[in-house]
Amino acid sequence: MTTRICRQIGLAIAISTLALGAHAGEVTVSAAASLTNAFKEIAQNYQTQYPEAKVALNFGASGALLQQIAKGAPVDVFASADQETMDAAEKQGLVANADRRDFVKNVLVLIVPVDSTLNIKRLDDLNQPTVKRIAIGNPASVPVGRYTQHALEAAKLWPALESKTIHTQNVRQSLDYVARGEVDSGFVYATDAAIMKDKVRIAMEVPLNVVISYPIAKLKASTNADEAKRFIAYVFLPQSQAILNKYGFQKP
Repeated sequence: MTTRICRQIGLAIAISTLALGAHAGEVTVSAAASLTNAFKEIAQNYQTQYPEAKVALNFGASGALLQQIAKGAPVDVFASADQETMDAAEKQGLVANADRRDFVKNVLVLIVPVDSTLNIKRLDDLNQPTVKRIAIGNPASVPVGRYTQHALEAAKLWPALESKTIHTQNVRQSLDYVARGEVDSGFVYATDAAIMKDKVRIAMEVPLNVVISYPIAKLKASTNADEAKRFIAYVFLPQSQAILNKYGFQKP
């Protein structure tokens, strides 16, 4: 083998090594839309603490994110707004039971535009004629929508109110509709209402007989399992939990 060929092979190996190294600290996180603000801040702090790391964030309805993952989207970490979606991920063999952990809790609330004159104290009040449009996350793919349907069914109101509902793609869209006054009210998490106090107000906390808990897990197909584990561990650190608490999330 000539010296020139040896050098070419050596250069090719070096380039390959650098390419692998460039991706070694990358982690892709798909997280529920309600986590947007908190996870952006946590990811920024994570990258500051680990300069070699890069966090790519993808937010959306938990069900939609799961569909993306099931179709082969390159995701390392999945954070869902409900247990049901993570259960589905586990049943599909996308995550291992041992790798999932609950990291925060949330509260379901009914919001109205900040200047609304509606007087809503109970879910029954949504029957009044002045309430014409109610934003609800699509129960088929949005956890907040399933929680809402569960609460309305328990109150025996789901059939009566279904014609008033405007289905949204995720909880932030429901929040946006209410903030812009495009609907009379909407169901969101307390954490979402908190980021738009100047545009929406909480009419009531919605009673639920289930806990709204968020699980997080490393994907089995993760191409960077070590970085995924490190990011998940970082979410549980006091400084990250303090950020989540600042945005209204509760400890699990």
